[in-house]
Amino acid sequence: MIRFIRVVCLAFVALTMCCGTALAITPYDIYEGSALRQIVKRGKLVVGMELKFWPFEYVDEKGKPVGFDVDIARTLAERLGVELEIKDMEWTGLIPALTSGKIDLIISGITGTLERAKTITFSSPYFTTGLCILASVQKAPDLADAAGLDKPGRVIAVKTGTTADIVAAKRFPKATINRYQEETACAADVAAGRADAFIYDQISIAKHHKQHPETTKALLTPFTYEPFCIAMQKGDFDLWQYVEMYIASIKADGTLETLRAKHFKDILGK
Repeated sequence: MIRFIRVVCLAFVALTMCCGTALAITPYDIYEGSALRQIVKRGKLVVGMELKFWPFEYVDEKGKPVGFDVDIARTLAERLGVELEIKDMEWTGLIPALTSGKIDLIISGITGTLERAKTITFSSPYFTTGLCILASVQKAPDLADAAGLDKPGRVIAVKTGTTADIVAAKRFPKATINRYQEETACAADVAAGRADAFIYDQISIAKHHKQHPETTKALLTPFTYEPFCIAMQKGDFDLWQYVEMYIASIKADGTLETLRAKHFKDILGK
């Protein structure tokens, strides 16, 4: 009986090994199944972004997507030799859309963080910034830096789901955090004196201060490091490598600097 069981086990092992050899995945199979290959075969790159983040991505008077991130996505599609399709969606829906395969990439001012990197893959940064402060002249005339926000009675406005939301909860536990779906609502609260401060990226804070010059002040020295990266699904080396080479190439040939000057020179003066 024991001998019979041994024979059966050996036969099962042999069969498993044979099947394993027959079903082995080759490098060609991996290439054919990669997102990069599928994008090229379909002739279209599908990029998710929230078209409410001026000057990174927004719509012009004709309803056409424009902005720094739109140009980054468009240039990437051109170098891939495919068409670009932009899917506009709420910020909180971008990562679920990526992980479920509804979009190929996120190019939407998304900050690469260690927490997010557990579920999605990031490229090298194509833009770096940091969180800055839009302060209320009426409610927080004494505010000079981020440390001054962590006090009882302080009210901080943040956009839900952003790194500012995460940072505010961790760094300013003594303050009250008011969360909004729209960044314009955050800036409006500060301008009206309902909130002490709105924390967001440097470009956006500079923009909102220009829109409310009498009622706000901008503290434009970043107190965090925010690398904006291109995001993609986990496990696709071919697509990641192509995106990495794309970023390196637009840095080397001057394309990235040209786009920076086009979209940010008038805002930051550099």
